[in-house]
Amino acid sequence: MGQRLTQIATRTGDSGRTGLGNNTRVSKNSLRIHAMGEVDELNSHIGLLLCEDMAAEWRAVLVDVQHQLFNLGGELSIPGYELLKPDAVLALDQALATHNASLPNLQEFILPAGSRAAALAHVCRTVARRAERAVVALGAEEALRETPLQYLNRLSDLMFVLARMLNRQHGGDDVYWNSARMSAQAAP
Repeated sequence: MGQRLTQIATRTGDSGRTGLGNNTRVSKNSLRIHAMGEVDELNSHIGLLLCEDMAAEWRAVLVDVQHQLFNLGGELSIPGYELLKPDAVLALDQALATHNASLPNLQEFILPAGSRAAALAHVCRTVARRAERAVVALGAEEALRETPLQYLNRLSDLMFVLARMLNRQHGGDDVYWNSARMSAQAAP
């Protein structure tokens, strides 16, 4: 792995190139750098979500997610290296199964709304999907393991479930889309 930063303003990126963890330099516009940036942004949004009031159990899940996303970023920064383990995907699967089972079945699509905490979880969900697309694009050009894609896919699902849980925790409910079907059912 490359050297740890001891100086932040190194000026080595002024030409539009940046260093990877294996000491190679690539364009800041490369698919790998885009994927790393999307994962970093996702991690930052989760940090913002952690500023909200939530159950200690969810807080622990999200703190672990932040560490796993840092592992994913490290893996993306070193081509061919493995930092994100399959057990991380299993942990998300378990959290999804546990928490989704306590929610009512959806009868309609929901809007990314409700409490501030739930809305932030929805932002995390959409950023996770964008990060997933960036990793898919990188995987179309370079060989990648399946674990990063699985992790991001499950994480976006978990953020959806968390948003629903947070709305309930804050005394609300899902905000349903007013579809034509629902409007027709409500009409006398």
